[in-house]
Amino acid sequence: MNLQAIADEMKAAQDVGGPLAPLSARLGEFGHDAAYEVARLIHEARLREGATPVGRKIGFTNRDTWTVYGVHEPIWAHVYDTTVVRLAGPRLTCRLGTLAEPRIEPEIVLHFRSAPPASDDPRAVLACVDWIAHGIEIVQSHFPGWKFRAVDTIADSSLHGRLLVGEPQPVERLGADVASRLECCTVALSCQGEVRDRGCGANALGSPLKATAHLVSVLAKQRATPLQAGELVTTGTLTQAFPVHAGETWSTVLDGIALPGITVAFDA
Repeated sequence: MNLQAIADEMKAAQDVGGPLAPLSARLGEFGHDAAYEVARLIHEARLREGATPVGRKIGFTNRDTWTVYGVHEPIWAHVYDTTVVRLAGPRLTCRLGTLAEPRIEPEIVLHFRSAPPASDDPRAVLACVDWIAHGIEIVQSHFPGWKFRAVDTIADSSLHGRLLVGEPQPVERLGADVASRLECCTVALSCQGEVRDRGCGANALGSPLKATAHLVSVLAKQRATPLQAGELVTTGTLTQAFPVHAGETWSTVLDGIALPGITVAFDA
């Protein structure tokens, strides 16, 4: 199996937004290790092109989505200065461009002032966080109709398209017991003023902090580069993921934690 050739094919589809037949359907021996190696090769190619990694994304932390997509565990990928947009205000316009079958996911973003330890204690992870923000990830699938297996999504950079990061809030400004607030906070996701779904922090593998602890453990097992000071982590969708189209305006409202919502208008 020529993993470099597979990575080149996958990256080419990402670069132009083109469709690709699922790798798992064509390559019977294509497992998790091979998929993460393909993602690593694509990552190295992005670095050679000048992209700067600024953090990680965790996908499939919401167990409610596992049966929908036929997966059974979270996945992860790098995010870059070329794919992360830091909002200057509560509203923005997002161009869909070459994003393939994009979908919207409201998430919680953590930024680390120091490397988080390997620990199951959410507060040990929180102690390394300097700010928290609400974010919206635009995920995409180069496999038509979002029909794939987990290994396909790993190779497709864990379906990362764009990450819109709202106004950062220092942890000390979020009140007492931030760990509990992150677990219990809620979000309403609306399109054209109509609520499409509601979710909560616990949907991210128990909480955004627990999702990050899981990521730290997975990176260690894979002998991948551990999380570093200065990185951000977007911790997975709190609702179902919904298709988005040019001309639509989507918005979020959070409750239970002092993070402002986001309104995003999509353009072609």
